Amino acid sequence: MKIDFPRFTERLGSVSIHCVQRIYELDSGISRGFHSSHKTIKKFDYNEMSNIMHDLAIVIPIKNEKLKLLEGVLSGIPNECLVIIISNSSRTPNDRYAIESEAVRQVGRFVDKNIIMIHQKDEGLAATFKKVGYYSILDAQGNIRDGKAEGMVIGTLLARMYHKDYVGFIDGDNYVPGAVNEYVKIFAAGFGMATTPFSNIRISWVYKPKVKDNSLFFPKWGRVSEVSNRYLNSLLSYITGFETDVIKTGNSGEHALSMPLAERLHYSTGYSVEPYEFIDILEKFGGLLPADFPEVLEKGVEIFQIETRNPHFHEDKGHLHLLEMLKASLAGVYHSKICPKPLAEELREYLIERMVKVNEHVDKERHEDRDKTEAEEKISKKKGKIRRNNNGSRFANYIIDRPLLLEPIRTIPASEFAKELRHNTSTLVSHGMR
Repeated sequence: MKIDFPRFTERLGSVSIHCVQRIYELDSGISRGFHSSHKTIKKFDYNEMSNIMHDLAIVIPIKNEKLKLLEGVLSGIPNECLVIIISNSSRTPNDRYAIESEAVRQVGRFVDKNIIMIHQKDEGLAATFKKVGYYSILDAQGNIRDGKAEGMVIGTLLARMYHKDYVGFIDGDNYVPGAVNEYVKIFAAGFGMATTPFSNIRISWVYKPKVKDNSLFFPKWGRVSEVSNRYLNSLLSYITGFETDVIKTGNSGEHALSMPLAERLHYSTGYSVEPYEFIDILEKFGGLLPADFPEVLEKGVEIFQIETRNPHFHEDKGHLHLLEMLKASLAGVYHSKICPKPLAEELREYLIERMVKVNEHVDKERHEDRDKTEAEEKISKKKGKIRRNNNGSRFANYIIDRPLLLEPIRTIPASEFAKELRHNTSTLVSHGMR
């Protein structure tokens, strides 16, 4: 791979946020004919990338995903990587997890890939967390909560259990296996460029295609990503006093962390997990609040944002899903200890405006889809009018929920966790493990 060096960097305390980097060649072959001392382009040959990928685990959180998509994602992950699938799929009336496990076993038979699977709701896994004293992942009944962050934490602990130096996350609803392959190589390239043990590699999608008027349209940003990036940049601008747009990957589900950094972060539950990583890194290591990790302050944290060559195709889950993502993403900024009051109020007003618009849009769609008699049409129009007139006042007292946080996993003894997990779990399976 040939990739350019960062053209500029925003710095806050011990945190360096590099601007988006561009890939010039996805596969640059062997090193002959290209000088490693090149001033603007960094080249990684196959052996360099392979060595890093041997130390990299890829975590795939899934929940009732289409099996064809999961199989495609698996086919795109380079063979050197350890693959960890965290499933939160339904077990009744049909056991989706058993179906997923069988599909993965069949794939593993042909590709000889190291794959680990576990179900997020495994009672033995919950018992393991109780045993090691990690309660922030459990609900009031002592079960592991639903949520992507919870799955990511489980995946990170499994990666640490197998002594991996890096952990990457890739969503299971990707339609393009070639894009998945590129993500993993970007992770490896980012870690290869890092000058500190504490690094975060984030994918910036070149395009997120949508079907519009029966043809493909290639927008640069997703609807939620554009807003999240804007408010994360506003936060950074308020703090430094200089306007910036350096952050382009606020909602990047495809990202990776070096294990020393992953162990020290809090993780926000729900859809806020990716943007909250920025918040947590700035709060812990940006020099604005008292710090608990002097070794990180000494060596610094690097955040790389690398643009793909492949567009990002994924499942479209509708307006309400996007609204929930947006509310969760911005909640981390709103409740941050380093968020100034003017920005928090601006953010709240924006969310109320968006909720009004989305509710009106959803109401309209529901009315259009309903089979209406003449009498029903009059009633539905009347209700729709009342809803629209009252939407603004309905959200006037809206309170932005504070996201739940998962504690850093650094406090969990690795050997004890591994021992208890193997003893207690009923859904942990491995395929092709060498």
